[in-house]
Amino acid sequence: MFKKLLDSKNFIFLDGAMGTMIQSAGVDAGHVPELLNVTSPELIMNIHRAYVQAGADIIYANTFGANSFKLQGSGFSVEQIIGSAVTNAKAAANGKALVALDLGPIGQLLEPTGTLSFEDAYNCYKQQILAGRDADLVVLETMTDLYELKAALLAVKECSALPVICTMTFEENGRTFTGVSPECMVATVEGLGADAIGVNCSLGPKQLAPVLAEIASLTTLPVVAKPNAGLPDPVTNLFNVLPDEFAESATELASIGVRIFGGCCGTTPAHI
Repeated sequence: MFKKLLDSKNFIFLDGAMGTMIQSAGVDAGHVPELLNVTSPELIMNIHRAYVQAGADIIYANTFGANSFKLQGSGFSVEQIIGSAVTNAKAAANGKALVALDLGPIGQLLEPTGTLSFEDAYNCYKQQILAGRDADLVVLETMTDLYELKAALLAVKECSALPVICTMTFEENGRTFTGVSPECMVATVEGLGADAIGVNCSLGPKQLAPVLAEIASLTTLPVVAKPNAGLPDPVTNLFNVLPDEFAESATELASIGVRIFGGCCGTTPAHI
């Protein structure tokens, strides 16, 4: 279905931030957002519906941190949370949008920097992928460590037949927090069979344009941009790129080769 979408449209639209919308609904910032799939499913479905109504072709299930490490002690299993999340997203999409199983970093550093082994990281993602097998595609996002992204992507390719989008998070210096360059990302991820590649989070659309232009020059895969709505004000915590400016920036990103657009932190259905 993802390939059919790519073949039928020049540009594809993703959703915007889930966490921003959850917080704006008055949920305590300390709450584990993935648990809301079970405890407040209507809240999550309403957010999904708002993005579908705004024109999103693909919505991300509320599964970003739904892994065995982060859910430990929550009283819920990975299978319960991810199963509920995909069910909620499918119900909200109502056939008008595809549903992506959204997987972020595990939250622990892999060896040799940290203590998590590659095999344990692989198995962590494998559990999530099997739990989310009813999704239409997989998104691996907000990655900074190419080694962890490799574990996640291998798990997707070896444990499912779903297409996969990979996006890493780049700093203003053009590298990820762990020093990964766009060249290394493209070579590794393309070689492992990703279906689309790009950037999400960290900065606003204008700041991410140079990295996206570099990625577009290096790959024949569809390029994805899911930037933040700029940066948050340290006092109000409100992001500084409003919907009109966000849309204007998207036209600039399209001119450098971006085909798939969405929003990360601070974005809302208005931005989409």
